[in-house]
Amino acid sequence: MKLLFKQRFFSWFDSYDIYNESGETVYTVKGQLSWGHCLKIFDARGGELGTVKERVLTLMPKFEVYLREQYIGCISKEFTFFKPKYNIDFNGWHIEGDFFEWDYTILDGAGRRVAVVSKELMHLTDTYVIDVYHPENALCALMFVLAIDAEKCSRD
Repeated sequence: MKLLFKQRFFSWFDSYDIYNESGETVYTVKGQLSWGHCLKIFDARGGELGTVKERVLTLMPKFEVYLREQYIGCISKEFTFFKPKYNIDFNGWHIEGDFFEWDYTILDGAGRRVAVVSKELMHLTDTYVIDVYHPENALCALMFVLAIDAEKCSRD
């Protein structure tokens, strides 16, 4: 399953549209006024599905992830010199990125690919393609990609 993740061009807060391979909107993401990033994920009908919320005042960037109101895990950036790496306290997942921080692989506890994320260049806003190997992992993979994008925006 492929998802196309596009940041909206003119938006006061972080806002994204996520499309399937047919170009249909699958999810929308709306930033909330908060200390640190707070992103709400909605289905195509406007039903709230989850939240990605930055934990502030931490040594390394951390984001809490919620499915509806239930906490499911936290993603935290590890200190590395060359390639970014993120740990997730969810299903044993972890994320490895390339040197330029454009492409990422989400791996499960056994080292199998959960999703591959590629940044598309030559767009005015952040645009990613998320290739999810099992559709049931799409929402969780999307939320972790949102956390990575928010962490990168905080550094810019």
